[in-house]
Parts: sequence; C-alpha cells; structure tokens
Amino acid sequence: MLSTLQPPRSLSLLPLRRFRNSKTIVSASSSTTSVISPPQSQILTTRRSLLSGETTAAEIAKSYLSRIRLTEPQLKCFLHVSENVLKDAQEIDQRIAKGEELGPLAGVLIGVKDNICTQGMPSTAASRILEHYRPPFDATAVKKIKELGGIVVGKTNMDEFGMGSTTEASAFQVTANPWDLSRVPGGSSGGSAAAVAARQCMVSLGSDTGGSVRQPASFCGVVGLKPTYGRVSRFGLMAYASSLDVIGCFGSTVADAGMLLHAISGYDRFDSTSSKQDVPEFQSQFLSVDHFESKPLNGVKVGIIRETLEDGVDSGVRSATQEAASHLEALGCVLTEVSLPSFSLGLPAYYVIASSESSSNLSRYDGVRYGNQVMAEELNKLYECSRGEGFGGEVKMRILMGTYALSAGYYDAYYKRAQQVRTLIRKDFKAALEQNDILISPAAPSAAYKIGEKKDDPLAMYAGDIMTVNVNLAGLPAMVLPCGLVEGGPSGLPVGLQMIGAAFDEEKLLKVGHIFEQTLKGSSFVPPLLANVP
Repeated sequence: MLSTLQPPRSLSLLPLRRFRNSKTIVSASSSTTSVISPPQSQILTTRRSLLSGETTAAEIAKSYLSRIRLTEPQLKCFLHVSENVLKDAQEIDQRIAKGEELGPLAGVLIGVKDNICTQGMPSTAASRILEHYRPPFDATAVKKIKELGGIVVGKTNMDEFGMGSTTEASAFQVTANPWDLSRVPGGSSGGSAAAVAARQCMVSLGSDTGGSVRQPASFCGVVGLKPTYGRVSRFGLMAYASSLDVIGCFGSTVADAGMLLHAISGYDRFDSTSSKQDVPEFQSQFLSVDHFESKPLNGVKVGIIRETLEDGVDSGVRSATQEAASHLEALGCVLTEVSLPSFSLGLPAYYVIASSESSSNLSRYDGVRYGNQVMAEELNKLYECSRGEGFGGEVKMRILMGTYALSAGYYDAYYKRAQQVRTLIRKDFKAALEQNDILISPAAPSAAYKIGEKKDDPLAMYAGDIMTVNVNLAGLPAMVLPCGLVEGGPSGLPVGLQMIGAAFDEEKLLKVGHIFEQTLKGSSFVPPLLANVP
C-alpha cells in the first residue's frame, strides 16, 4: 500500500532527462527512453486517493514522515516537526469513515515557515531571541489551512526574521539544496522551498519581502507564488518590512501553489492592509493537457523585461529564459521586449525601505515586551544584552542601516528618496502591464551557488535580489516556475522563470504558468537526492 503514497512516478522516481536547449544542457541519465508525463497536482492526487479508498490519510502521513526521517539529516529543512501529524491524519480518516464532507486540503501535508505563527508549536523566526516561543494563536493563513483539512507538518528553516537570501543566516542550522547538498536553497524561505523539492511535504508557506519565495523556488526547482500585497492576511506573520511583506506559496506544480493560495486568500478583519477584493476560483484554470487547444495561449501578450537579460546574468540563465520565451511563443503568445527605466534603482531603494521598516518593527524585541530576556542590573544594559545576544549579525546590520536612514538629517536623503523611487517603479510597471498581459524575466541572475560563497560578501548577496525586489515595491503578484537546467551539481541545477502580473490578477498568471508547465518537454524537475528515497 505504501507504494501508492509516493508522488507520481513522473515527479519523483524517473531519472532526469536533458533539457531541450543545448546551451544549458546538463548531464542526466541516458538510460530512460520513456516520455516524461506532465507533473501532477499533489493536492488533487491526495484527494482522489482518499475519496476512492485507495489509501488513508494516516498512511500518507507515515510515508511523508518516513521521507523526512531519511532526508532531514542531510537537508535540515525543518526546525520543528509536529508531533500531531499522525493524530490529525487519523481524525481525517475517521471523518471519511463517517461519510462527512472533506475540506479541499484534507490530508494535505503542509510546511510552514518559522516566522508564521502556529498555535502551540515553536515559532522563532529562526532567531535566538524567540527561541522556545510558542504562540497562543494561529496566523490567519494557518487557521484557514487547518479549517480546510490541511495538516501542518512542521516549521521550516529560514534566514533570521527573513533577512537573507541563502538560509545561512538562521540562528539554528544551515539548510542544503536537494539538488546539490553543497549549495544553498536560496532564502529567506529556503527551508520551505527545499522541503517541497525533497517531497518532505506536499506544499508549504513562505513569506516574500523582496523575493524570499521566488528566488528559493528557482534554486530548488519548484513553483513559488507571491500574491498581490493585501491578497493574503499578514496577521500572525512576524513583521520584517510591513509595506513589503506577503505570505506566499510553494508547490511542485502550479496547480498546487494556486490551490494553496486560494485557501489562504481573502479579507481579514485582523489585518487592516488585507483587501476585500473577490478571490477567483483558481482551480478552474488547471485543465488537463488533453483539453488544451493547439495554441492554448493564443493572443496572450508577454513582455520580456530587457534590463533582466543584460550584463550580470549568467549565460545559462539567459539561455534558459530565452528558451522559455520561445516556448510561450509556440503556445500562441505575442512576445515583445519592454523596458523598465527605473529597474536598476529598485535594489538600493528596496534595501533602504526594508531596513528602515525592520529597524522600527524589531524594536519590540527588547527582552521586556517581547523576546528572551538577559538579566542585568539596569534597564539599558538589559536591552543591550537581550538584543545583543538574541539577534544575529545580519539582523543587527540591517537594523543599524535602517536606523541610520531614518535618523534626523538623513531621512530625506535616503528614506524619502527611496519612496520616490518606489513611485517611479510602480508607474513603470503600470505602463508595461497596460500593454502586456504578463511580464517575464529570470528569477535570479544565477542558479544556486555554494554554501558560504557569498556569506562574507553581503553586497554580492544583495545583488542577487535584483530580479525580484521591484515586484514587492510595486505590490504586484509574481510566480516563479522551473524552466530549465544549467550545469552544476550531480544532475544539473534548476533555473526559474518569473512571471509578473497586474495587481490581483493571479488568475492570469496561474493560467499561463499551468499551460507552460504542462507543455514543457524534456525535463523532470526532481532532485537527484530522491533517486534512492522511497
């Protein structure tokens, strides 16, 4: 019976094949001659298996927990694995036995980034200052997941408070990339991305402040979806930069990421920035490939952002992106090149704004109001020791940067100017999206790099966010999905294509992404780590 619990063979067990583009080709097993079928939704497969009686929720849970035990010593994706997974699964089986109606996420195993509050479960934002903290409530996104039958597997590793691009800034452990254990999974949601890539969970939640869902999705070869600002409630998300933070979704397919987004979207009275905009039924976009027309995206206007394919982008990434654009054109899309004149200004503006807001948001962690307390004889010393011992180096540096940018005499020169740049970026995106349905670009300038390679060079690490930060500054939705493989690691390294849409038009992104994914031939985005894992 357990063999039926694994992801479909096309997702987890077939040897990887060569990507169509000879310029980005990687060595892969040549022993396979069978055709790789399109990736299948884990959520829908699970639901069908439960309703048909083919398997039980408890058996599915045991299978995933077994995979976590086998792979976690190498990957270190989770900071905490819930002790209630089997109990929650058995409750779902009992409901099935009684003939009760199941929620759309029944039996779906979900990882949750450690900066999203989970009742009674450690939620530390990967920081020593919150070590052992167990919230008395669930974040709204987590509450919605549970109400729909989802099972929280555990809390995933991350860069401390979301500040980083590699998951090396965690106070507790460094997560490895399932494609190559010597490389980073990206960040700051690296644990959530790697857990989905390694099939330790079906889907997962992350947070995206400047690309923290999309860049690790690219590095780990999974789908990462950042919704429009306000689409998902931020209640229960530990604040880093409040005007930029959003909760996002990871899945091994576009359908899984879209269905998870639908589950957590909607207005929330506990978050004044959440939108009352209607949430479309995203699942209607996920048609079987058998129902596609010969040119299923006929007439869809796609703009390729010129500035994202210039100097500084690895040749393999550029080639994979151009191949992806050609594939979209073959599906009927009309491609044009667009320019965003303010594109290069986004990175410095982002780091000024994000650091300034983090300086304010993290002031609450002082050992008195929030956070672990270090005893001292006088109050200022208590603050100093509690924050000094509780925060890591990256967090301290960003707090200092933000405090400086907000200080008297420098506010206008830095923070105010950055906000003015933000307005320019929004205008450029608005103009480009008035002429195009979606925009595309690489998700990152390179594939995953070695652990430790950029840890001592923060400017080089920050530069890796150049493809993603502008989207957060504009508050737009974006999705990254794997589009090819480049040389590196034992079986190549995945490259992600970023699709950007107009505000609250996630539905169009999901439609285009799903068709792209289901018709892309020649690659199975499954890490070699899983070749010998049941």
